[in-house]
Formats: sequence, structure tokens, C-alpha cells
Amino acid sequence: MAGITVSTTDAVRLLDTDGARHPWPEHDEWLTDVDGDGPHARATLLQLYTDMVEVRRIDAEATSLQRQGELALWPPSLGQEAAQVGSARALRPDDFVFSTYREHGVARVRGVTPLDLLRAWRGVVGAGWDPYSVNMATPQVIVGGHAAHAVGYALGILADAERAGTTAEGTPAVVAYFGDGAMSQGAVDEALAFATTWTAPVVFFCQNNQWAISEPVSLQSRVPLADRAHGFGLPGVRVDGNDVLAVLAVTRDALHRARTGRGPTLIEAVTYRRGPHTTADDPTRYRTADEVAEWEERDPVARFAAYLRSRGVLTDDVDAEVHQAVDRMAADLREALVKVTDPPPLSIFDHVYAEPHPALAAERDEYARYLAGFADSPGGAA
Repeated sequence: MAGITVSTTDAVRLLDTDGARHPWPEHDEWLTDVDGDGPHARATLLQLYTDMVEVRRIDAEATSLQRQGELALWPPSLGQEAAQVGSARALRPDDFVFSTYREHGVARVRGVTPLDLLRAWRGVVGAGWDPYSVNMATPQVIVGGHAAHAVGYALGILADAERAGTTAEGTPAVVAYFGDGAMSQGAVDEALAFATTWTAPVVFFCQNNQWAISEPVSLQSRVPLADRAHGFGLPGVRVDGNDVLAVLAVTRDALHRARTGRGPTLIEAVTYRRGPHTTADDPTRYRTADEVAEWEERDPVARFAAYLRSRGVLTDDVDAEVHQAVDRMAADLREALVKVTDPPPLSIFDHVYAEPHPALAAERDEYARYLAGFADSPGGAA
């Protein structure tokens, strides 16, 4: 079964696959802080590169940990680093994010620790982090369901502004991340329609990684996914998702639109999932080695590294320092993860409701009696 044509010639692209920078005035205006040659620009560029290298290293370590039995499952993000890091670095701290289970790069940029990225996949916690500590909801596994959550949160921002007697301009924005497969879900269509109707300050960020598990995007849509936006009355932008600068510029533009009362935007970041859908998947059953090789030539990390080297920002010594640092991080992550212990069985009932709930208490008592029936039950009578 053939996938969609991998051309991105119709998408916003500022860096060629060899790292050459090309001007695009409409988008360059959002990159004045990185196009300069001062220390701030150089530091910002190096941070983008470090982010992508770190996210890729976390992904590799998590995949190895799953293969070794330390994680129950892992959804790889190899190849999607630029789409995630570029968009996440466009956010302000007070913006709020709703994501799928694959936005490890976004979560890391928002401040989620490497261990918190993995704990839920070990099966020891219900969610990896406190959403309000990083202004990012914990990952949504239900495909597309969180698009409506993002719109609801955005409408809450508008309601707060109205109650305060202020304008919506300058308020925080909301971003909903999802994949190309979610674009076939009715919940996403409803979210797009509702957000447009109410001029909600939300950005819909679709990472088109070409495959919804084993279904190619060409079977879901005969037109670019960004073009669907026009039918809902909002702008749609297609961007080369392997070009971190293009993603940064396009996302900054969309966020500015949201914050200044001009409503939602749909961004389609054209990228590629080079790994399996999850570690339970075998992608060789539905895609060819030639297709993967073609996208490997568009590697987002290598492309950005070439650009940074051309500007003198990345040298061999600096690159070695970056990789040594992320290797130390990965070693620390592995050490911390294997020390995580399983929680008591009855802790599954903790934090379900804010107040005591009789039905939940009855379920807990029933489960406790069930566990007590096993002689070797750990804490069954707790």
C-alpha cells in the first residue's frame, strides 16, 4: 500500500535539506531574534539544537528500556523533533497545551522532566506530571478527543477576560497537538467549527507524519490537510515539519493571531514517523524501506546542524559537549527509572474524586477483599 507523495514543495520552508537558509519575508519577520549574529541569537539557535538532540536521545533510551522490559510500551517520536521543538519554543509560559501521547519534545520544552515523561509508560502512575506546573495537560490517548478540551479551555480564557472587563487581546493562547489520523475524527471537526464560531484563541497543530498506524494519509484526504481549514472558516498553513525555523515562525504567527483576538489557525506540519507507531507495531508490514530512506535524507536534526555549522554556531567541540550532556541525562534517566517502585494496588482509587465518594469507597472495599484472597498479595488488606 503506497503512502502519500512525500513532496513538501507547497509547504513553508526556510531551510533546505542541506541547511541552506532562504528568505521568506512573510515569515522572516517572526525570526528576527534568531537571524541576528549577537549572543542572544546564537544562544537561542543552540538551544533549539540541544532540545532536538535531547528529545531524540530520550526517545532512543525509552525504546531500549521498553525492549528490555522496563517500560510496558513506548510511542517513538524519531523524525518529528523539529515539529515539536519549533512549535513548543514559540509558546509563552502562560499558554496552555493539550497533546497526544507522542509530544515528548513539547513536554520536555515545557519543563516536564525526562523521568516524568516515562513513568506513565512504566505503568506506575496514572499520569506523568501535574498539568498546572507546566501548563500542559497530561497526554491524551483517545485520538482527537482533546481538540474539544483545547477549545473549551480557550473559551474559558475569553470568559475570564470578559468577567475582568478586559479585552481578549494579549491573553494566553491554547495549542492542541494531534496527528493526521485525528483529522478523520469527528471530534476534531467539531472543535474546528466551534473554535471558529467563537473566535477562540487556539492553535490546532497537526503533525502529519504520513501514517495513522498503518493507514497512509492519502487514504484519509485527497487534499493537503491544511486546506480543510478553509471549509471551517479559519486559516490553514502547511509547513515543512522537518524545518525547525519554519515551524517556529509559523507557530509564532498563529499564536499572535490567537492572542490578538483573531481566532484559531490550523497548522499542518508535514513530517514523518521514522519509528513504529508504538513499540508494539511492526511498520515493515505496511511501508517500504525506500520510503523511510527518503525521509532519513530530510532528517530535521542533521538539517539544522548543517545550518548552524554554516553560521559558526555549532563546532565539533560544541557538538561533542551537547551529545555528552544528553548522554549523561540518558544515563541518569535509566538509573532513576529502574529504581521506580510499583505503587500499592489500592492506590488506584486515590485522587479519583476531590471529595469522598460512596460508590468509589464501595469499589475500593470490594477490590481490597479480592486482593486479600491471595496469600501472596502485596498489601492486599491495606
